[in-house]
Amino acid sequence: MKNSSTAFLFPGQGSQALGMGGKLAASHAAAKQVFDEVNDALNENLFAIMQNGPESMVRMTRNAQPALFATSMAAVRVLEAELGKPLTICGSMAAGHSLGEYAALATGGSLTISDAARLLRKRGEAMQSAVPVGEGAMAAFLGADETQINNILKEAEVFGLVQIANDNAPGQIVVSGAAVAVDNAIRIAKSVGLRRVIELPVSAPFHCDLMAPAAIVMEEALEQTNLVDSAIPIYCNVTAAPQIKAKELRKNLVTQITSRVRWRESLAEMSLAGAKKFIELGTGKVLSGLVKRGIEAEVIVNLDGPDDLDTVLSEM
Repeated sequence: MKNSSTAFLFPGQGSQALGMGGKLAASHAAAKQVFDEVNDALNENLFAIMQNGPESMVRMTRNAQPALFATSMAAVRVLEAELGKPLTICGSMAAGHSLGEYAALATGGSLTISDAARLLRKRGEAMQSAVPVGEGAMAAFLGADETQINNILKEAEVFGLVQIANDNAPGQIVVSGAAVAVDNAIRIAKSVGLRRVIELPVSAPFHCDLMAPAAIVMEEALEQTNLVDSAIPIYCNVTAAPQIKAKELRKNLVTQITSRVRWRESLAEMSLAGAKKFIELGTGKVLSGLVKRGIEAEVIVNLDGPDDLDTVLSEM
């Protein structure tokens, strides 16, 4: 019977780590099968890179995106094997942060694992090549609200394009754009008393209009990929609203490249829709932390490795 209070969450770039997925693959055949499937889809041994590095290769956008997806889907398949049924029967909604939306769609049956892995490899390469290295930047502004950030960005825009990229949680907003404009946004923020600003170690300015060339690439790639309606509603990054229709899910994946991730609003909408249990599937606990910051939840658990499995199963 579907648990209408359970939501599944899938992490995005930044959560990657050397060795991710290794313990799960060693302990569960269902996880190893996912990594083998992703390797086959990409025609290379991505799993070996994830385990053995070097770490610089794991951090590369072209590797990090399919690697994070694979680790999330390995957790999904292990959980489904233990439960003996699809997660779409066990929960009522899902959302993924940026690239994590592909894992949400694969869990909902809208995309196959192989197709999603190939799309994310192309997405990573397209996003990396959209802006020359060093010309873009991102920064996290902590302790400020959207109005404050918008005022700062309005002043910084004279130096170049700069936009809100991620609205992650109350008091946690990430901006993205031309490096000189982001640098000046940081300077302006500190001049008005915002001291908690962190420049992020990223290779490209994600989720802003500078990513337009990547959006064109992904629109073509997605048009050539079969998507079907999702078995559960996916709370999409660009709308913060539930969607199951393949046509709209496809369109949102394209728009997502240049648009902000409305994660704070997505969590709020999921909570309003009745979500009380949030299960993060994949590497790390970043999204679990954002749930704690953003909404009231009865249960927040994550499945990263085999040691987490009993805890998660007890909450299903």
